[in-house]
Amino acid sequence: MERSCFTLDLGAIRRNAATLLRAAEGAELWAVVKAEGYGHGAVDVSRAALDAGATALCVATLPEALHLRAALRNARILVMGPVSEREIGEARMARLELVAADERVPEGVRVHLKLDTGMGRWGLAELPAPSRDVVGVMSHLASAESDPAFTQLQIARFREATAGLGSLTRHVANSAATLRFAEARFDAVRCGIALYGISPFGSDPADDGLEPSLRWESFVSLVKKLEPGESTGYGRRFVADRPTWIAIVPVGYADGFRRDMTGTDVVVDGERRRVVGTISMDALAVVLPERVAAGTPVTLVGDGILIEEHARVADTIAYEIAVGLNTRSGRARRVAVDG
Repeated sequence: MERSCFTLDLGAIRRNAATLLRAAEGAELWAVVKAEGYGHGAVDVSRAALDAGATALCVATLPEALHLRAALRNARILVMGPVSEREIGEARMARLELVAADERVPEGVRVHLKLDTGMGRWGLAELPAPSRDVVGVMSHLASAESDPAFTQLQIARFREATAGLGSLTRHVANSAATLRFAEARFDAVRCGIALYGISPFGSDPADDGLEPSLRWESFVSLVKKLEPGESTGYGRRFVADRPTWIAIVPVGYADGFRRDMTGTDVVVDGERRRVVGTISMDALAVVLPERVAAGTPVTLVGDGILIEEHARVADTIAYEIAVGLNTRSGRARRVAVDG
């Protein structure tokens, strides 16, 4: 029996892509679909984004790129993370594009030179003269969602370093920069989190015209009444101080509903209810004002429950919640709809 269901709204992906294209003001939109499309489904998201006008797909690893290539024969795919010498040959055969972040520049494959303008991770301190295989120059913004001054410094560094490379595609903007920094858009923008309708700023995505694309539903498996002094879950973190109805939902941290999300809200039978006690691997508990029937619908994401809310309770970022959702192990059903 399926414990929960993830529903991806392809229409929302396309509408978010259109919003980002408007914000890009003429720059190309490159859809970032690493980590299985931020947990949403890389192939489905890629198809919807390309349909909406995205011109390239960005992933972190060669296996992610090969997975996409098997489904999307003609898509432009950029592998942004490091690859081994063996993988370079595979990338060449699969018509992929790679990133050179140190002095080793692959040959016989399209390459983007990565400049470190302040992220302090992969990236060249200075750009070499581009070889004939180099088609782009890029960098990575460290804090576009939170530090305008440093973001503008990075953009200025990138602009100065690439001033004489007008024949190459220049790209530095992520979702936050695309939405907030016109000067970061250059020739292409690489958008991930906003494409899925999740705010890069941790706020309501509607503030930037974005629409959540993922819905997560389960059901009430068991209802029981706790008497005063009785508890639910490991460690007795919730102890009833009065007669209390609780619902047990067959979803837990193995599904991506993390232990540190205790205290967040879900929707039970159309009403917001609080998650209490220790979230276990396969179950969570919800406080109810009255008894409901087993089988009553529970919405974990959707119906006004945002991933951003869960992230605030867990003291993390929405990215981490999204990519931690277990949509691939067979524990849940996953469907794509054209809404």
